[in-house]
Amino acid sequence: MGLFDRVSRVVRSNLNAAVSSAEDPEKILEQAIIDKQEDLVQMSQAVANANASQKRVQQQYERAHSEANTWQQRAQLALQKGDENLAREALTRKKAQSETATALKAQLDTQLTQVDSLKKNLIGLESKISEAKTKKDMLKARVSAAKANEQLQSTMTSMNTNSAMGAFERMEEKVLMMEAKSQAASELAGSDLESQFAALEAGGDVDDELAAMKAQLAGGSTGQSQLPAADEPVAAPADAVVDAELEALRTQLDNV
Repeated sequence: MGLFDRVSRVVRSNLNAAVSSAEDPEKILEQAIIDKQEDLVQMSQAVANANASQKRVQQQYERAHSEANTWQQRAQLALQKGDENLAREALTRKKAQSETATALKAQLDTQLTQVDSLKKNLIGLESKISEAKTKKDMLKARVSAAKANEQLQSTMTSMNTNSAMGAFERMEEKVLMMEAKSQAASELAGSDLESQFAALEAGGDVDDELAAMKAQLAGGSTGQSQLPAADEPVAAPADAVVDAELEALRTQLDNV
């Protein structure tokens, strides 16, 4: 393979790649429809011209045929009048018009065939354009769906899914931790409140018991107003006993 052929192939391949990458399916489909519609316009004009030509030939044929009949009648009239030369001239004109009519009839038949063929092709092209428009709409819808899917996939690819899910998991763990701390604080506050009320209730019982004991002691000291006998041992003062018992109660309260 020569150098020129190799370079030519490389150039063609690069051009084909560039054209392929530059092709937009939607624009190509639109342009294809426009091209077909232009062909339809040209074919319609061709059919119109052929139809007009056919009508002209039809008129020429009918006129030549009518002229041939007229010269036939004139030849008969001249012959009846005894003018053979005039009859001969009339027949000569009739023959010329008949030949013209025959030629025009052959041309007319050919044009009729051509016009019918053009009309069929025109109808076929209209049908193809209608089909192409329907297919174009379907392909454009598929192109749009493909582009949307490609954009979605590109967006999903560009997103760091693992990182995003990791962030969600970390935030969920953080929220759970905050909820646990809040619940623990609530339970701790409730427990401290319960202990305070329990202390108050216990303190009331102790005060009541202390008051009752004071009343008992006061009553006992009133009943023993006489001094003890000489031989009896001297009892400890009542106040000392009370103080000792009171101190013991205080110690118990402090240990509660």
